Amino acid sequence: MLRLENIGKIYPNSEVLKNVTWEVNPGERVGLVGANGAGKSTQLKIIMGQVEPTSGDVVRPASLKIGYLTQEFEVEPSRTVHEEFWTAFEQANQVHQELTKVQHQMEVADPEELDELIHKLDDLQRELEALDGYSLDAAIAKMLPEMGFDLEDGERLVSSFSCGWQMRMSLGKILLQDPDILLLDEPTNHLDLETIEWVEQYLKGLNIPMVIVSHEREFLDRLCTKIVETERGVSSTYIGNYSDYLQQKSLSREIQENTYQRQQKEIQKQQEFVDRFRASATRSTQAKSREKQLEKMEVVDAPVANVKTLRFEFPPAPTSGREVVIIKDLVHTYEDKILFLGANLVVEKGDRIAILGPNGAGKSTLLRMIMNLEQPSEGIIQIGKHNVIPGYFEQNQAEALDLTKRVFDTVYDEVPDWTNTKVRSLLGRFLFSGETVFKKVEGLSGGEKARLALLKMLLKPANLLILDEPTNHLDIPAKETLEEALSKYDGTVLCVSHDRYFISKVANKIVEIQEGELIVYPGDYHYYLDKKEEERQKAEQEKIAAEKAAKAAAKRAKQKEKEKARKSKK
Repeated sequence: MLRLENIGKIYPNSEVLKNVTWEVNPGERVGLVGANGAGKSTQLKIIMGQVEPTSGDVVRPASLKIGYLTQEFEVEPSRTVHEEFWTAFEQANQVHQELTKVQHQMEVADPEELDELIHKLDDLQRELEALDGYSLDAAIAKMLPEMGFDLEDGERLVSSFSCGWQMRMSLGKILLQDPDILLLDEPTNHLDLETIEWVEQYLKGLNIPMVIVSHEREFLDRLCTKIVETERGVSSTYIGNYSDYLQQKSLSREIQENTYQRQQKEIQKQQEFVDRFRASATRSTQAKSREKQLEKMEVVDAPVANVKTLRFEFPPAPTSGREVVIIKDLVHTYEDKILFLGANLVVEKGDRIAILGPNGAGKSTLLRMIMNLEQPSEGIIQIGKHNVIPGYFEQNQAEALDLTKRVFDTVYDEVPDWTNTKVRSLLGRFLFSGETVFKKVEGLSGGEKARLALLKMLLKPANLLILDEPTNHLDIPAKETLEEALSKYDGTVLCVSHDRYFISKVANKIVEIQEGELIVYPGDYHYYLDKKEEERQKAEQEKIAAEKAAKAAAKRAKQKEKEKARKSKK
């Protein structure tokens, strides 16, 4: 259906792709993985014809219709939702807009202008009919509830909806075009868990082949049937989901390492024989024979070292008291919205808590109040009194870092007694080398700012890490490094994250914001999911029982009414 053959892409300063070959067939959902800068989004743009490959070919049928969801959801805030969905049909939408314009002009036109407008209206109506435009409103009306919107939402402005709902609009517009294949570039960016799970279930239900670029490993695990990894410009294909890919890659690497080592031992053994008996009168013939065999031998390549990624561990955590954070009778409002209403929580030493809740529930606000950067409306929220030393990672690194400073100075100003060599060495572990260390912070990418903010947390020992979306902008290898560093950290962790894989690796307790309260689930993420399923089933059973009770009560009332009527008649 779609195939990339030996794709290469060279930019003026770098070679991004060398030999990329993979395909997507009917029914497949392909996940593209690799470090930041590996060329994943470039491959999607090459498929779309937005970027020309330096070499290689994209093989596809001429009639293939491709739907492309970009990282930045393309919606216009000033339109209504209904108008936004209409933009899915480019030509028909232009005619539709012109038709609406003429209808408005007719309402205020002079008699001599009216005749000309009537003719124009007739032409536009015929053109719209030829484009099957009169069935499009029905298609939009059908798509709105499919994307989770009420029909009344069609008249609301796009700007009144959250990022997650705007992503649904973008996806709905693409599906209205009836594509043969979907290309999805980071579809879960900036979405809360509830919306990510909705997207996941919706995409699972579509019978359309897909190519998905994502750093959300749980998303790839649940959706993909094939993984294509791009490393050092070369692609490798693995059948199965993300977990299958990890197992296959590890096994393949182990087999290659063992084969390489065995061959190297054999080569060394044969070479020693050749060197020893090359000049021997009795065994020189054997030596020459073995030398020829060595020359003809197909040498197994040594396994390629892992792609360079950041390396770090958090400093040892100073000992703190048992109570690390105390929240008591917390009430907090933001504008006209109540975020917390009598919330209580005690964070104890050694807790690794993930705070969950939909976007806008107050997760980041809670962390800011713990750090005393925002004051609660009522109640108590404070850090423990016995030697609790917090380290804070803000979600928006553009606000947390001084954009006017150079990368080097951002670190050196925190530890002025360090030598330049020591500062450069630490920066190197976070992938800042060469001229990059002298770049201004404002010129860094989102991923580079995230790495620099993590680096700053290592400069001063802390026993309470407060992390607000720490995996945003990090690629998968960097996320794995952060997970490993947190697993070795001996302090207390409070984090907000939408990355389910990260949460399952890091958290030993879940706190969910529910209707202004902090509900504690004393177990890891899988324990939380099990408990949520139990709650759902219990609620479903209670609903069924209530419906049965209501029906039984209605039946009894009806029988009573009949009995009363019978007695009255008698």
